[in-house]
Amino acid sequence: MILDSDLAAIYGVETKRLNEQVRRNAGRFPSDFSFTLTMQEVTNLKSQIATSSLHGGSRKIPRVFTEHGVLMAANVLNGKRERIVRG
Repeated sequence: MILDSDLAAIYGVETKRLNEQVRRNAGRFPSDFSFTLTMQEVTNLKSQIATSSLHGGSRKIPRVFTEHGVLMAANVLNGKRERIVRG
């Protein structure tokens, strides 16, 4: 699994834009592709990586992508990029 901020960095987009596309294409991201962490999971994650803030201080709870979610995100983001380049 990968956090939204890490996936956004890989694809060269802002985390905000990645999550925006996930919301706009919600039907393509069932719960076994992408989900939001619980507060307890965020707390556990923070303690595991020994930092006081996750995502460089982001106030939003991170979204997590499974292997299938990563592939779907690539499809959604690449489709948007092609339209921008062509249009």
